[in-house]
Amino acid sequence: MGSIDSRASCPLLDPLASPSRAPLEGEFCPLHESPLGVVGRLETLVREQEAILRQQADALAEGRRSFERASAAARIGFWECRLADNVLTWSDMVYDLFDIPQGSSLDRAKTVEYYSPASKEALNALRSQAIAQRSGFSLDAEIITPKGRHRWIRLTATVESDRGDDGRIFGMKQDITEEKIRADRTRFMAEFDCMTGLANRHRFQDRLSASQSDPAAALGALLLVDLDGFKQVNDTFGHALGDACLIEMAARLAKECNGAELVARIGGDEFAVLIGPDLSDLVVAGYAARIVHALSQPVKTADATVAMSASVGIAYVRGCQPSELFRNADSALYAAKAAGRNTFRFFRQAR
Repeated sequence: MGSIDSRASCPLLDPLASPSRAPLEGEFCPLHESPLGVVGRLETLVREQEAILRQQADALAEGRRSFERASAAARIGFWECRLADNVLTWSDMVYDLFDIPQGSSLDRAKTVEYYSPASKEALNALRSQAIAQRSGFSLDAEIITPKGRHRWIRLTATVESDRGDDGRIFGMKQDITEEKIRADRTRFMAEFDCMTGLANRHRFQDRLSASQSDPAAALGALLLVDLDGFKQVNDTFGHALGDACLIEMAARLAKECNGAELVARIGGDEFAVLIGPDLSDLVVAGYAARIVHALSQPVKTADATVAMSASVGIAYVRGCQPSELFRNADSALYAAKAAGRNTFRFFRQAR
């Protein structure tokens, strides 16, 4: 058997052989191109690849810029901490959130001190738990920056551990100060009287209802406080001065009842005080007497000095439904008014 010449199976490898076909368009064939042509083609390919790489780099850079703009608009920054040595890495936005110059060296023990005491305690507890469980957490925390600014941030964290080493903990920090302010304002408007800052009627009624369903929220007594002759104050001095008197009366009431469960404004010139359980008549009467005395002092403004007084009606909770409790206190208040005002009366069940 004769030997097989391998060149016969591949004409391109035999410079003496004639090709059996013409090369396809774009096909590299050294037998049909001069060395200069081959070099030119290679240079063209290199330039095309370089152009593609430049386009990809430009796209990545633009994507990074867009991401940074979006992060800045959303006030979001990114952070990372090596668990082995607590070395921190922050993005520029996190530096801005903490009012620290960008690129400054970071010390975790020091930066944690910028958190308020309650937020610091919560952060350390959640962080320790996440590291132990190789999990993550989210926390809305208050910080006080080196410039004295109070901010709220939403912090997220994920623990990552590769190949059993110490790994890292990383996540994002977002400025939610405006969100927090809006939420607090909404809650305040829902639960507090905007003029006096005391609890409003809605919160007062919720507290009464809670005392019926939760033994731990039990109440002792309700004191209804009504300003005597307040309509005449408005008629004589005008509503602006009347409002100033209301604000002053509310401040005095809150001061005298700072140990009470709740102090609320439940009507135009009517207030309510809820005090805790197991109080004697003497203690309850002490509350009422202090209220009457404090609200009987004249209110001095830039325009006038207004004589004021208040009457107080007292009813004990002792298993009463909220509506019954309110009726009982209102009956006692009526008795105080009938007794000449500027005094207090207890509700006594008819025998």
